[in-house]
Parts: sequence; structure tokens; C-alpha cells
Amino acid sequence: MEFDLSWILLGLPVAFILGWSASRLDIRQLRFENRHNPKAYFKGLNYLLNEQQDQAIDAFIQAVQLDPDTTELHFALGNLFRRRGEFERAVRVHEHLLARGDLSVQDQERAQQALALDYLKAGLLDRAEDGFQKLLSTRFKEQSQLALLSIYERTRDYVNAQRMANELEGSGQGDFKTRQSHYLCEQAELCMDANTVASSGDAPQSKARELLHQAIAIAPHHPRARIALADFEHSQGQTSIAFQIALELFEICPSGVPLICDRLLTWARALGQVSKAQAALTAFYEHSPSLDVLKALANLEPSTQKCQALLSHHLQKDPSLLVASWWIDLEKLEHESDRPALQKSLNRATQPLNRYRCAACGFEAQKHFWQCPGCQTWDSYPSQRVEEL
Repeated sequence: MEFDLSWILLGLPVAFILGWSASRLDIRQLRFENRHNPKAYFKGLNYLLNEQQDQAIDAFIQAVQLDPDTTELHFALGNLFRRRGEFERAVRVHEHLLARGDLSVQDQERAQQALALDYLKAGLLDRAEDGFQKLLSTRFKEQSQLALLSIYERTRDYVNAQRMANELEGSGQGDFKTRQSHYLCEQAELCMDANTVASSGDAPQSKARELLHQAIAIAPHHPRARIALADFEHSQGQTSIAFQIALELFEICPSGVPLICDRLLTWARALGQVSKAQAALTAFYEHSPSLDVLKALANLEPSTQKCQALLSHHLQKDPSLLVASWWIDLEKLEHESDRPALQKSLNRATQPLNRYRCAACGFEAQKHFWQCPGCQTWDSYPSQRVEEL
């Protein structure tokens, strides 16, 4: 059977026409996708820049529907949901990314980190902890360690917090000695509870003392551990040891003196060491005129006249409404029946000045905190009252 070349001559134009038609269809489809996908994407960016997050989310959802394989759009959409507080939707987006089998290792790690952040922002700390634990062998190790440290602090798991802080310091991420000292003090406070049994099986009092000494060794110039140890020794009937520890603050960590001077007086009176305490407080006040130290010195004066003279001397150097209130409280009035009303008015006026204020967030409190209850920042409360700042 002979091969007819005429079929080839007829088939070539037909094949060319079919190929050309198919290419035109592909180009049209590509142009259609290029027109709509970038349009939705840039529309979402425009909304985002204008802080119109609801419209941005709608635009990104449209872009994802047009191109469901684009991982960057999924990440952008999930982050938007998290910023909006729609944590459930953010979790679904990032779980969908993790379930895909075509993701690179880098994108899988990125999706795992985003999912852990979703749980952290949603307050699901156990799931967030599990998620960050999975990232400790990835390029997100440092961020995950810091996040885990925050989780352990929020859950008051100070044993793991201390371990994580030690790992961060060992890897050169900063100086965490002061934080570790705080964690040891927190553990000691738990041991001081009569119902708490130390993990080593020792008596709680013995374990608390050991932890406080460790805290002092880690951060010797931070006042918290020494103050806590002094209070602990006094509670155990060792007032002389507590008094000596309090005196050490004047030389080693003077920032803690205003926080313990009232107890120092109590212990000095009990031990008959008032003159020694007065000498230390006077020397400290001359160098750093603290209101708490001034009040302690005023309480040591044997007569009202000497006490008023001390307060008056301070007022001449540094006008203070708090000190003026203390001075008036000692002054004899022509109409003594008016004293309660006058003192009540002064106390109300001075109350805002008698507080401690967080240097990080401005949260004010009547008592001094080592960790701010508002922003959770450590050592953000100075030992001075608001009026002294």
C-alpha cells in the first residue's frame, strides 16, 4: 500500500490551526487570571494601607479563590485574621497550609510559627506551647524560646521559665540573670506556703532559704532576693539575721532601701539597735533624699518638735505635698475639732502622689511590684513614689 503525501499536506495546516487556537485560548486564560488575581491582590493591599481591614480580608479571600495554590496570600490572610482578633479563622487558614503536601520545609515552619502565634494570641497557651516546642529545632528557635519564656511566666511555671532563660543566655540572646533571680524568688514564695511541699522532699522553709541564696548568687546587686530573705529570716524568728541582711542593702543594692526601711526600724527596735539603724538611714538620706527614708527617720525622732524640724528642713530643699501633709498632722491646730476633716482632705489630695508607677505602661499601684500587673514587665516599678519621679 502506497503512502499518500496529500494527507500530510492537508494535515499540517489543520494541526497548525488547532495548535494556534489552543495557544490563543491559553493566552486568554492567562490574561484573564493576570487581570483578576493581581487586581484583587493590589486591591487588598490598598485597603490594608488605608486600615480598612474588613475590605482587605474580602479582597484577599477573592485572590485566594482565584489562585488557591499561592501560599503568600494564605499567610497574608491568616495574619489579617489574627490582627482582627478572628483567631478561629486564622487557625483554619494556617492549619490548611500545614495540611498541604506541596509546601516547602521553610513554608511548613513558617505556617507552624503562624499557627502557634494564633494560639498564643487566642490565650490557648497549652496549644501555643506545643506549637513553639516543635519549632525549637528550626530557624525560628530564638523567637520560639522567647515566646515559651513568656508562656511560662504567664502560667507561673517558674521552673521551666528559669530553664528557658538559662538556655537563652547560653545562646547569647542577652543577660537573663535578673530574670532568673526573680524566678527563684517566685519559687521561694511558693515554698513559704505551708501547704507547699518542695519537689526535692526537703522542708519548705529549708528549700525557700536555699532558693533565695541562689537568687542572691545569680544577681547579687538586685534587691529583691535580699529583701525576701530578710523577711523570711524574720518570719523564722531570726530577727538579728534579718537586720544584718537589711543593712547590707545600703552598700550592695541601695535601690532597695526605701522598700525595707520601715521593717528595718521594727527589727532595730526589737534588737535595741535603733542608733545603728538611724545612722545608716541618715547617711543614706543625705546622699539620696527618699520620702520613705525621711518618714522612717521622722518616726525615730523622740519629740514632735524634732520630727517637725526634720520635715521642715526637707520642705525647704524640696517642696512636697506628702511631707507637708505629714508636718500638718503633727502641728497643733487652733481648732483641733477640724483636724479629721483637714487630714482627710489632705490624704485624698496626696493619695495619687503616694503610689508607685510603672515606667513601661504607667500602671499605678499602692504597693511596689517586681513585675507590673498591667504589662508584665519586670523591674519597671522604681522604688520612688510618684511625687519623687
